[in-house]
Amino acid sequence: MWTYDKILQYPAQTCGKNLRMAKNVLTQYGGPDGELGASLRYLNQRYATPHKEVRAILTDVGTEELGHLEMVAVLFGQLTEGATKDELIAAGLDGYNIEHGCNPFYINTSGQTFDTYVIGSKGDPRVDMYENLAAEQKARITYENLIKMSDDERLNKTLKFLREREVVHFQRFGESLRLIDDYYSTDRYFYKK
Repeated sequence: MWTYDKILQYPAQTCGKNLRMAKNVLTQYGGPDGELGASLRYLNQRYATPHKEVRAILTDVGTEELGHLEMVAVLFGQLTEGATKDELIAAGLDGYNIEHGCNPFYINTSGQTFDTYVIGSKGDPRVDMYENLAAEQKARITYENLIKMSDDERLNKTLKFLREREVVHFQRFGESLRLIDDYYSTDRYFYKK
């Protein structure tokens, strides 16, 4: 189903160690509006839509979100590389480091672990698509907030790339909603407008 190229979609880079930002970017790894939740949401929702093109869009975007998850993990690794015990303690990452080392883990900025409660999937393609539109906007604003917190030019370039992909996904889901509405407005499905 997938072909995996062993390159990132965009060269994720930072200017070096920054434990404060490392802790912050984890929210896009395992936070409620992060890449893991998005990928799982879209890859699950594709089974409930009767529209072939919408299924393809959900598969494409869900797969791309997995690639973004990988990019966030690379950023976290670069932001924590070479961190000392004292630096980890000062950044409030000592407990995190005891549990996970400097591997990314599925948590938000408050340390709450990822839970599937954040995945909106109702089985009604219209409802799911509205959920997706909202999810992409929440991810976009989270990236914007991360950019505001960072002085790292390279990190910000990567975060801006990821933010722009959220905008593209929002547009794709808008197209999908129109396709779904067209589908439901015909005699092919029992819903009527």
